[in-house]
Amino acid sequence: MGLRLAELYISRIVCLHGVPKRIISDRGSQFTSRFWEQLHDSLDSKLRFSTAYHPQTDGQTERTNLILEDMLRACAIQYGTSWDKSLPYTEFSYNNSYQASLKKSPFEALDLTFRVEDFVYLKVSPMRGIQRFNMKGKLAPRYIGPFKIVERKGEVAYKLELPSNLSGIHDVFHVSQLKKCLRVPEEQAPLEGLDVQEDLTYTEHPVKILETSERVTRNMRIKMCRVQWKHHTEDEATWEREEELRATYPGLFASHL
Repeated sequence: MGLRLAELYISRIVCLHGVPKRIISDRGSQFTSRFWEQLHDSLDSKLRFSTAYHPQTDGQTERTNLILEDMLRACAIQYGTSWDKSLPYTEFSYNNSYQASLKKSPFEALDLTFRVEDFVYLKVSPMRGIQRFNMKGKLAPRYIGPFKIVERKGEVAYKLELPSNLSGIHDVFHVSQLKKCLRVPEEQAPLEGLDVQEDLTYTEHPVKILETSERVTRNMRIKMCRVQWKHHTEDEATWEREEELRATYPGLFASHL
């Protein structure tokens, strides 16, 4: 099985897209084998594994893996042992489908091009600072910057000139993470104290309780609060459980009184 997967990986991925600097896969036994690890070591690729229930680190990858698994499972059911022959069609179908995170299909995103000296905004993912079942929920993406492009890396990646407070972040980004700045700024807009992590996420904090309500179930009453987050408008407010808010942000209720 390991050798067969390696052949598919080389013929369907490496030959078409080159050797990736890193690859993230799930923890299936076929991907955690010593053979798979040595293969990526020989290609000088960093092998990483997705972690379920931790969307703050690789939730987008986990979600993508689930979609691809469903598509490939359908191919296996339809074509049996010859399922790998449908891989090109599966890839085309996925890349030609609308992606909510990109607001377009991957094919459309790859058609975006920038030039050196252009200014672009960088997409980051806000995470609610409240944990539910050991995971944090995402809020709508935000764009920070703008930052100047200093170099093009291959066909779909660009190196940005980042400020010192973002020095811990790798400065090369895929085109899907960027949005063009139409007006060249005289000076860079402040990041307003955002602590952006290496995976381009930052923790959001609630600033105001807009309204409250109670949800009645068969066995209990659950108090809910509609809260506004610091870098989001009232239209983007979310409903949170009062007990979780009190545990994490007790000062929020003092200002609400």
